Amino acid sequence: MTLALDGRELPEVPAHQLGILRRMGVTLAAEPTPGSLIIDAMIGYSLHDDPREPIAGWIDWANGQPSPTLALDLPSGLDASTGRVGNPCIVADATLTLALPKVGLGLAPQVAGALFVADISGHRCIYRLRGALAACSGPGVSVQIARASSSKAAGTVKPGSASRPSS
Repeated sequence: MTLALDGRELPEVPAHQLGILRRMGVTLAAEPTPGSLIIDAMIGYSLHDDPREPIAGWIDWANGQPSPTLALDLPSGLDASTGRVGNPCIVADATLTLALPKVGLGLAPQVAGALFVADISGHRCIYRLRGALAACSGPGVSVQIARASSSKAAGTVKPGSASRPSS
């Protein structure tokens, strides 16, 4: 796991989560290292401009790796509201978005990959609202709700199930 900020610079909730990871013995690296899966959780929905260093370099690095990439909530570099694809932007094989799909995911399927919505214990009526899932529907966009059951997750993503653009 790689951190963009010194742990002392994190807001309260991420700092608490970092503390949990440290107590679990998770190794923190100064630079990203290759692996069998890249999990993108670099930038959230508060993005308003192109990513800056060091994140921009890490996005370029991730996009150049042969491993599949799973974006959490939305690909880093993508504007959640407008669908503007920043320079650079993660090109994900799949995106696991939380609670409800963000409008920007439906406007930029070329970077979102397969789209899964994580049921994070929101009220069930939200998932019944056709408009909530319709916000991300369109040509080539399929939305699935991923719910955990007692034995396994309802949705699975096979590595390589979405294609990356050739360079």
